[in-house]
Amino acid sequence: MKIHGLQKMTLLDYPGHVACTVFLGQCDFRCPYCHNYELVDGSAPACMGSDELFAFLKKRQGLLDGVAITGGEPCLHKGLYDLIVEIRKLGFAVKLDTNGNHPALLSKLLDGHLVDYVAMDIKNSPSKYAMTVGLERIDPEPIRHSIDLLMQGTTEYEFRTTVVRELHEAQDFEEIGQMIAGASRYYLQKFTDRDTVPYGNLHAHSKESMQMFAEIVSKYVDYVSLRGVD
Repeated sequence: MKIHGLQKMTLLDYPGHVACTVFLGQCDFRCPYCHNYELVDGSAPACMGSDELFAFLKKRQGLLDGVAITGGEPCLHKGLYDLIVEIRKLGFAVKLDTNGNHPALLSKLLDGHLVDYVAMDIKNSPSKYAMTVGLERIDPEPIRHSIDLLMQGTTEYEFRTTVVRELHEAQDFEEIGQMIAGASRYYLQKFTDRDTVPYGNLHAHSKESMQMFAEIVSKYVDYVSLRGVD
């Protein structure tokens, strides 16, 4: 299996763990604000195979306690299940980042108790989902199914939204709150422009707007917090 990036240590990507972050290529969404678009469009070359990753992890046993797997969209890879099995055999906890569009594989991972934490993106309100992920249309049922799997299961999870001024407004967070009502935690992440973001002229909301959006979702979710806001 091809690995497209490796951050050898992070204290941020996996809450409460000293972890490394593994980046996998490919994604079925085309979000215009994506920070990892070189993984989405295939322009980033693979940096190692799974055997090299396992060799690295063996050397980090006792130094790292977790592995965060992100992308791109990891659940596009048929080899993800086996990759996680091997990582867990080495004694590491696993965090998975996903867009929620692949509930069958997510269910298999959850049922097998192979992931310890899942971070699922909630891109926008249902009526604006396709626009926000850069597609002409999208079936919302896989997203709703993944939400239900996480909320009805026992695996730790979070929902999160990267908030972009051109894409998100107050009413969207009312609808997002209704989508995830009763969830354990939800984060609003401030958009930050980078060289790898595929489209220009996108902007962050103000701190005050972010706080207002958080208050809206707080009617539905007990724990709501902001990320990247000074």
